[in-house]
Amino acid sequence: MRSLVKRRSFQFSHWSFMFAEIAVWSFVVLMVTGAVLMVFYDPSMSQVTYDGSYGPLRGLFVSKAFDSTMHLSLEVRGGLLIRQVHHWAALVFVAAVALQLLRMFLTGAFRRPRTTQWLIWVTLLALGMAAGETGNALPDDMLSGGSLWLIMSVVQSIPFVGTWALSLLFGPDFPGDRIIPVMYGGHLLIAVVMAALLIARELLVRRHGHSRFIASVSARRSARPLMAVATIGMLIILGFGFQIAPIWLYGPAKPTQISAGSVPDWYMGFLDGALRIMPGWELTLGDYTLSLAVLIPTLVIPGVFFTALAAYPIAERFLLTRRSRRDALGRPKTTSRMPRVPGAHDMLDRPRDTPTKTAIAVAGITFYGLLWAAAANDQMAHQFHLTVEAVTIFFRFAVVIGPVIAFIIARWICLALQQTDRHVVEHGVETGIITRSLDGGFHERLAPAQQEPREPAVTSGR
Repeated sequence: MRSLVKRRSFQFSHWSFMFAEIAVWSFVVLMVTGAVLMVFYDPSMSQVTYDGSYGPLRGLFVSKAFDSTMHLSLEVRGGLLIRQVHHWAALVFVAAVALQLLRMFLTGAFRRPRTTQWLIWVTLLALGMAAGETGNALPDDMLSGGSLWLIMSVVQSIPFVGTWALSLLFGPDFPGDRIIPVMYGGHLLIAVVMAALLIARELLVRRHGHSRFIASVSARRSARPLMAVATIGMLIILGFGFQIAPIWLYGPAKPTQISAGSVPDWYMGFLDGALRIMPGWELTLGDYTLSLAVLIPTLVIPGVFFTALAAYPIAERFLLTRRSRRDALGRPKTTSRMPRVPGAHDMLDRPRDTPTKTAIAVAGITFYGLLWAAAANDQMAHQFHLTVEAVTIFFRFAVVIGPVIAFIIARWICLALQQTDRHVVEHGVETGIITRSLDGGFHERLAPAQQEPREPAVTSGR
C-alpha cells in the first residue's frame, strides 16, 4: 500500500512537468482575483455620467461597466493590482496549457490511459482562449469595443445561422445593451467548466500516476508547493511592475470609433494574422453569400486545428494497431503472438526517437508562428520600407511552404541524432585522453557508453 501511495503522489522528475503546475496555479490565481473583481464590477451597458478621479474623462457618458472598472482601477485600494494580476494570469495560463500540450505531444504522453487527460488539455486551451476574449470585452473600453466589430463579422460569416446567432449576442441593434451581460455570463460559465476539467484531470493523474522518461531523476514530491509559490509570486510581480490594459487611456467604447494600433492578446495573434493575409474570397450559394475571407481564418482554421489535436491519439492508435497486426513477413498476427508490454504506458518518448511525430509538431509550430508574425505585416512593412501588399504576399506563400520545409529539416535532425546515439553505443564516449600504442601510434581512449536500464518504449510513433 505504501508503494502504491508513493506512485500516485505528485512527482516532479523532469523540468517539462512544470507546465501543468504553472497552468493549475495560474488558474487558482484567476479564480481568486476574479472573485474579488466580481464584487466591484457592474455588467451593465446603461449610460451614466463619469465623475470619478480621472479628470480627462470626467463628464463623459460611459457605461456602468466602464465606470465600475475605472472605479476599481483608480479608486479602490489594490484594485488595479488585482486587475493586472488577473490579466497576466490569463496570459500565463494559456501559455502554460499550450506548452503542456506540446510536451505531451512530443513525448507521447497522450496515449492510453492518458488520452482523456490530453482531451482535457485540448479543451482547456480552447476554453482559455474563449475566456480571455470574453473577459477582455467586459471593461467596455475602446480597445474591447473595437473587438466587438470583429466578433460581429465572425458571427455573421457563419452559414445559415449567423444572423440568428448575432441577434442572440447583440439584440436588434449593434452594439445594443445586451453584449456585456452576455459576455459576463459566458465568462463565468467558462470558468466553472474549466475548474471542473482541472479537477477531473487531477483525479485522473492520481488514478493513473505520472508518466516518466526512461532516464529521469528521482521524483521530488515537495516541488508542488514550490511551484505554487513561484507561480503566484511571479504573477504578483508582473501585475505590480508591468502595466496592462490601461482603460483610462483608451476611453469608453464608441460604436463609430476604434483605437489606433490595437492588437489582440498573444494567443489570438494567429487569428489576426490569418485574417490579414487571407484573400478577399466570397462564395455565392443561391441567395447566400459566404465571406470566405472571414470564415476560413476565424472558424475553419481553428476548427481544423483543435479537431486534429483531439483526433491525433485515436488516429495514431488506429494506424499502429493495423501495423502491429502483421509480422515481418506480412502475415497476420494472432492475439497470442502479439506482444504485451506491462507498464509501458508510463514511459515517455524522446522526441528524437519519434522523428515523424516530432516533425509534425515542428511544422505546426512553424505554421502558427508565421500566422502570428503575419499579424504585424503593417509594422514589418514600415520597418523594412516595404509595401504591405508585398509582405502579405510573402506570408501567403510562407504559411504553405514554411511548414513543409520545417517538417523535412526536423525529421532529418532527429534521424541524425539517432545515428549519433547508435555511434556512441557502438564505439564509446570520447574522453579526451590520448594514449600511445606499442607501435608508436596515438589513439584517443574511449569509455563505454553508460547504458540506462532500458524499458520497452510505448510505440515507435513514426
